[in-house]
Amino acid sequence: MTDAPSIDALLAVMARLRDKDTGCPWDIAQDFATIAPYTVEEAYEVADAIRRGPEPAMLMDELGDLLLQTVYHARMAEERGWFRFEDVAAAITAKMIRRHPHVFGEADSATATEDLWEQRKDAERAARAETGVLAGIATGLPALTRAAKITRRAARVGFDWPDAAAVLDKLEEEATELRAELPRADRARLADEVGDLLFVLANLARKLDLDPETCLDGANRKFERRFGAVEASLAAEGLTPADATLDAMEEAWREAKRQGL
Repeated sequence: MTDAPSIDALLAVMARLRDKDTGCPWDIAQDFATIAPYTVEEAYEVADAIRRGPEPAMLMDELGDLLLQTVYHARMAEERGWFRFEDVAAAITAKMIRRHPHVFGEADSATATEDLWEQRKDAERAARAETGVLAGIATGLPALTRAAKITRRAARVGFDWPDAAAVLDKLEEEATELRAELPRADRARLADEVGDLLFVLANLARKLDLDPETCLDGANRKFERRFGAVEASLAAEGLTPADATLDAMEEAWREAKRQGL
């Protein structure tokens, strides 16, 4: 097996792991539903490796973990007689050629636009009998990403705010509606209004040509940095956040901001 091409070796490893007589009990017990969360997790770990900076070994390792997920799903499909890994590779190869006619086909390179890509995707959805402007948007996407995709698709047919300023107006409207619900403390109503607020925020990011998930991730990381500085500042005084007053933590937070953290 060591002399075989790398992908063949990986396929052989997965076949051995899934062998009902000699394989790994854990791997044998898995199915598409139980493996799907790992697939999502590995995709995020690839993104995290890229975000951390140029560490080729780490990126290679994470890409290998992600590739394993494709091999895993393909092996389970092959066991059911649906398709093999080779079929997956052939299908994506054909799709990429089909969606790039400016490279592989009749179209001119000047037509290489997002609209052309979406037109090809529209044709593929139609062939699968998926109808409607919003057809085919994966429900498993992170909610902020899906919100941006939903309204980007709607915007293609003219259903959109005219500019980012108009989205900000809508954001203020939704914030007012949420504030009006606070005294009632009805959890269902509050969840509905918070959802509306997040949906509009995702669209504000889209109108500014920003990725909402990336924006929120940046805010998360900034909070972690600053709160870490708060903890360090309190520790220098022999305190923990649980021991400190809110005023003390706020002052440490403001100092962290002044330091550019």
